[in-house]
Amino acid sequence: GHAAVPFLLCALLAPGGAYVLDDSDGLGREFDGIGAVSGGGATSRLLVNYPEPYRSQILDYLFKPNFGASLHILKVEIGGDGQTTDGTEPSHMHYALDENYFRGYEWWLMKEAKKRNPNITLIGLPWSFPGWLGKGFDWPYVNLQLTAYYVVTWIVGAKRYHDLDIDYIGIWNERSYNANYIKILRKMLNSQGLQRVKIIASDNLWESISAAMLLDAELFKVVDVIGAHYPGTHSVKDARLTGKKLWSSEDFSTLNSDTGAGCWGRILNQNYVNGYMTSTIAWNLVASYYEQLPYGRCGLMTAQEPWSGHYVVESPVWVSAHTTQFTQPGWYYLKTVGHLEKGGSYVALTDGLGNLTIIIETMSHKHSKCIRPFLPYFNVSQQFATFVLKGSFSEIPELQVWYTKLGKTSERFLFKQLDSLWLLDSNGSFTLKLQEDELFTLTTLTTGRKGSYLPPPKSQRFPSTYKDDFNVDYPFFSEAPNFADQTGVFEYFTNMEDPGEHHFTLRQVLNQRPITWAADASNTISIIGDYNWTNLTIKCDVYIETPDTGGVFIAGRVNKGGILIRSARGIFFWIFANGSYRVTGDLAGWIIYALGHVEVTAKTWYTLTLTIKGRFASGMLNDKSLWTDIPVNFPKNGWAAIGTHSFEFAQFDNFHVEATR
Repeated sequence: GHAAVPFLLCALLAPGGAYVLDDSDGLGREFDGIGAVSGGGATSRLLVNYPEPYRSQILDYLFKPNFGASLHILKVEIGGDGQTTDGTEPSHMHYALDENYFRGYEWWLMKEAKKRNPNITLIGLPWSFPGWLGKGFDWPYVNLQLTAYYVVTWIVGAKRYHDLDIDYIGIWNERSYNANYIKILRKMLNSQGLQRVKIIASDNLWESISAAMLLDAELFKVVDVIGAHYPGTHSVKDARLTGKKLWSSEDFSTLNSDTGAGCWGRILNQNYVNGYMTSTIAWNLVASYYEQLPYGRCGLMTAQEPWSGHYVVESPVWVSAHTTQFTQPGWYYLKTVGHLEKGGSYVALTDGLGNLTIIIETMSHKHSKCIRPFLPYFNVSQQFATFVLKGSFSEIPELQVWYTKLGKTSERFLFKQLDSLWLLDSNGSFTLKLQEDELFTLTTLTTGRKGSYLPPPKSQRFPSTYKDDFNVDYPFFSEAPNFADQTGVFEYFTNMEDPGEHHFTLRQVLNQRPITWAADASNTISIIGDYNWTNLTIKCDVYIETPDTGGVFIAGRVNKGGILIRSARGIFFWIFANGSYRVTGDLAGWIIYALGHVEVTAKTWYTLTLTIKGRFASGMLNDKSLWTDIPVNFPKNGWAAIGTHSFEFAQFDNFHVEATR
């Protein structure tokens, strides 16, 4: 009785409340893990080109247990050749009879994640699909068997070529689902002995899929997880009525500042407190794409400078650690979770073996707004919160304490270990003073660690002189470093017909428009370089493969990419197999600066040179002047680029940029 007196006094004097953590009445839902998405699209593009040891360090901060973000789940895009936010990712089947399980970088990334955490959960999800699946329509459900076959080959290929077991498969990211397709996909998985691969649907809103499952017994049976995107911490009644696992299968998508970290900290708790979601997956894993593309720096950390080796372990990494380092999939939430009286929330999880982890967040409205959806106003103020451990937790003698304070630099702490709490004399209760924008983890686990490496190299601009001759005999990755495909797919190519200078080239390999997820351009284009480049000379050897109708370009000052690529402006220098050239102010070719005839044909190598200086541009063909001093007032800066007139085969070689900024 005496021990309880100070506790009662404290509770009476302090503003705030008492919160009981108890398992006597059973447990809540099973926890499925915290993760992140690589893809949707090309978000890890620049990561693969990082020099060692920096590339491995970045991977450690993301995946190594008890080190950094220590993620439980990695979700990847099943490349479909289309533009899916910040670029295209190559399909394992560009054409109907084509299969290649070594394109892109998601295979490599999954293997690196597994190396660090053999228990990591792997998820695959398509955004776009190769065009041949649509039989002329921009729609993946024309032939349900064929699309299911295509997806299942990806899962089988992951195992056969990379020894990767895919755990969950999705339907079509943020687009229509087809109930019959989901049923056929389940049957085809089973026929391949892939009964253990679970289906998640529909990676969009809660409403439609949940209602459909309640009305369709077979659909109900084949969907294992209902995944919704950006749910704003809430689920809907129909989803809860199914009794299925509920996940926020894509969330966050916010600049990785301290406000982004606040958003992440708030939703990691409140997705369960408000919406019973047992997994939250961030888009995206690591901001490894040019920052001026859409949603720049919306990754858990930033690694967008492979040329310098510079990277930043941003605060969302340490916010993740508050949950990921002290829980595992297979743990259970307690039923006793909820909101704090003066704002904020708390959750508690157990492994059922005596371990307990409590995570408390007090993120303020101002410092925790996510990019979407709208966040209604709420207030958070200083409070004392008393927690009482009951049931099997009442005898816990000690809790480790980890602390984060976001905001002003002077008060800021990221994942700092504080003195542990001794509970032996307090009848299993303790009181915390909580202020705005804080995170506390209290846990029986002693394995937490704030991993670190020596600081990486300092940030540098993209090199002002850049050359690539693509002379790689057995490339480890299918794409050339630093090129970021925005429509179409550009791959290393061995040109058997040319044993000479152009034996190894870069080739655009799509010959039809993909089933799109975003607004791909009508032309193919890959960008490279420094968005702030203004004055530059771009030189590249080009080879049109399509007689009569084929065409290629080189470009500078390209000012848009990603989902906005159709409206990209810049200075584009085109040559066509019909013997003409063109200079345009945009990718679509509406703004024509110059045009004329020129001796150009397909199946011949030409050297194009584009020089842009101040308000004027000039072009050369095979080192001879073709057009000069064309006035170009807009844009003032942008990337360099190469590309083709349509979805057609073409080759590029000896790419060279000289920029004077």
